[in-house]
Amino acid sequence: MKNEMIAKVLKELRKKNDLTVHDVVIKLSDKSINIADKTLYGWESGQAQPDADTLLILCEIYQVDDILSTFGYKENTPINATEYEKKVIFALREHPEMAPAVNKLLDIETK
Repeated sequence: MKNEMIAKVLKELRKKNDLTVHDVVIKLSDKSINIADKTLYGWESGQAQPDADTLLILCEIYQVDDILSTFGYKENTPINATEYEKKVIFALREHPEMAPAVNKLLDIETK
């Protein structure tokens, strides 16, 4: 699945780290990932995307700690629960002794 944010974020991160496209290509080469400058331009323009391994190396180069949030995979919006679901959640919070039974019902293993 193509994430439209990857191109924009990669370009922003490179600029934030004061790196040229060629600088990044050299750093990738040092990590045994050999690409042409135009490949990185393609990633930054959205024409293509790096594979997962390369994206992780780019995040290392750009000093990205929270990869999911950086590329928009963590939503900050709360989960919309029905009134019934909210009641169940609050009841479980009021009666934590019932958690083992709920876990068994939901087939959730806990440590």
